[in-house]
Formats: sequence, structure tokens, C-alpha cells
Amino acid sequence: MKLYQSNASPNSRRIRIYLAEKGIAMPIVPVDLGAKEQISDAYAAINPRRVVPTLVLEDGTAIGEVPAILQYLEEVHPEPPLLGATPKARALVTMWERRVELEGFASVMEAVRNAVPGLKNRAIAGPHDYDQIPALVERSRQRIRNFYADFNSRLADVPFVAGDEFSVADITAVVTVDFATKAAGLVWFRVGTRQHGSVAGGVRRSSGTASPRRPVGYGALRTRCVALAKGTPKRSSSIPKAIPAPYASPSQGEKTRRSNSALAGASRKVPE
Repeated sequence: MKLYQSNASPNSRRIRIYLAEKGIAMPIVPVDLGAKEQISDAYAAINPRRVVPTLVLEDGTAIGEVPAILQYLEEVHPEPPLLGATPKARALVTMWERRVELEGFASVMEAVRNAVPGLKNRAIAGPHDYDQIPALVERSRQRIRNFYADFNSRLADVPFVAGDEFSVADITAVVTVDFATKAAGLVWFRVGTRQHGSVAGGVRRSSGTASPRRPVGYGALRTRCVALAKGTPKRSSSIPKAIPAPYASPSQGEKTRRSNSALAGASRKVPE
């Protein structure tokens, strides 16, 4: 197996954290989003939807979409279980991760893709071009505020997003908050001065506007799963020659550790 991914992609990061938590090693093929390699004909031959990440199996089968990749890897590497160990747990993990995706992750992505100048005509990831709708950005900011408030309420009652055990729902939640935090450093993303529960307990002000503080329950989850590891994996010997070159070797991925770590610097590359 090998993974086509980008260090600038929050969806790719969800898979990297999962691999690290599982202890799964595989060749990594970096895709340069800044150079728009994801929309090249060469990459489209691997993933016609032209997004990352893509998992390619030994027989050449390409699996795109984060939930599908996670499901395959969980079947092949069931321990430790990150999608739930029982039917009930699996249902709850699926439910809560879906809520994080719809209410949090999608809200941030909608704001970014409809506001960043470099994404003009690319408001929706994929093979087709779509115009940006700037009016959606304000709605996205409101959705993110609501997600943070709901996230705080949920983590006040349980140790992890889906209940008593760490799962992919926590990975998606941490990636969502980090993604929103990086986006909040851009002027267009400021969310206004109104406070919303504990999320806005410590707002950061800039030119009369403010950004929400990360949810109070976020720190413990990030401690669990988000330290960036150093090192450069070997490039796969079977990378198709048609794929644009050169590819810079990315970081090895994300490794689990129990101590806090600083946020990685915000990427200015195009997210997918």
C-alpha cells in the first residue's frame, strides 16, 4: 500500500494521525497542492476526483475519501480499534465523527474555499470548477462558533468525542480545530466580537474583530494525537513516471505522544 497525500491538506492529516495511532507504516507519495498537482491529468489517472488523500493498494486499486480509507485500514489492521470495538461503539463513533465533519470540518472548509483568493473558481474541491460565494463565509463563521459551543458541551460530559474511548471522531475533531485556528490567522476569517460560552472566553482582537479561542476540551485530545514527527520517509519506488516531479519528501506523519506540543506553522497552500 502507499498513500498519496499533502502536508497542507487537513483530510490527509486525518489519515496520517490514524496511521500513527495504529503504528502502520507505508510509502508516502507527496502531492504538491500549491503547484496544483492534484488537478493534473497524471494524478487524475489515480483519483479522477482530483483530491487527496488516496490510498493505493498492492493490486493498483485506488481508494479515495477519508471514511473509505479508514474503513479499509480498520478491517486490515483492527487493533487498536479506532472505529469502535462493538456494534454499539461503531455506531456511536460513526455518528459523532459525521457530526464533527458536517458541523465543524465542513464549516471551516466552506469558509476557506469561498474566501481565499487562490481558490477563485475552486470553491468546491473536485474535478469541476465552481465560483466562490463570499456571502457563505459569514454563515460558515456562525456555524464554527456553534460547533465550538457544542463541542465544549459534549466534552464536559465525556472524556472523548464518541464516549469513553479515543476514536477517529477525536482525530477529526482535533484536525478541525487546528484547521480553524490556522484559518483564524487570516483577516477574512475574524468572527466578530460577540462571545459564545467558554469558547470565546479568551478572544484574540485585531482591528476591532476577534477570533474564538479553541474549545476548552481540545487540549487533552491534542495531547493524545497531534505531535509532528521528524524524518523523511523513502519515496516509493513504484511512483508512476507520469506524476509531475519533483516531489519534496514530507514529514513522516503524525506520531502519538502524551506531552503537549506547539502548533505547526500555518500553511498557505491550498487545502483539499
